[in-house]
Amino acid sequence: MTITINNTFITVHDKDIALTFYRDALGFELVGDVERDGSFWATVSLPDQPGVNIVLSDPYGGRSPEDGDALARLLAKGALNSVSFAVSDLDETFEKLQATGVEVMQEPIDQPWGVRDCAVRDPSGNMIRINQA
Repeated sequence: MTITINNTFITVHDKDIALTFYRDALGFELVGDVERDGSFWATVSLPDQPGVNIVLSDPYGGRSPEDGDALARLLAKGALNSVSFAVSDLDETFEKLQATGVEVMQEPIDQPWGVRDCAVRDPSGNMIRINQA
């Protein structure tokens, strides 16, 4: 059996602002864009990893109003799950992200467990860790 990651979801509060971060700052490509009943799902993928997608969606997409409200509150607190990326040049990527004005949680550092990484928050408050590949 072969298994691969196809889609993972990140909740964001504003599609256009999220796309500016994931597409323009990190290099993802927009491969799908759906809006329905006031909600959105924007699918992004890396050019060299087609088929591995991140779906950026609002808190209410496909959820009850009560669940959407709860998710929106968690998003506003920055209390949702994080995602981790690996890049070939951590310092260059960090400088590019820092120039966009993202909230820096941790500047690039050599961790005691052997990885060099940094941490930022995307414009919706999601934690993004970036490792040196």
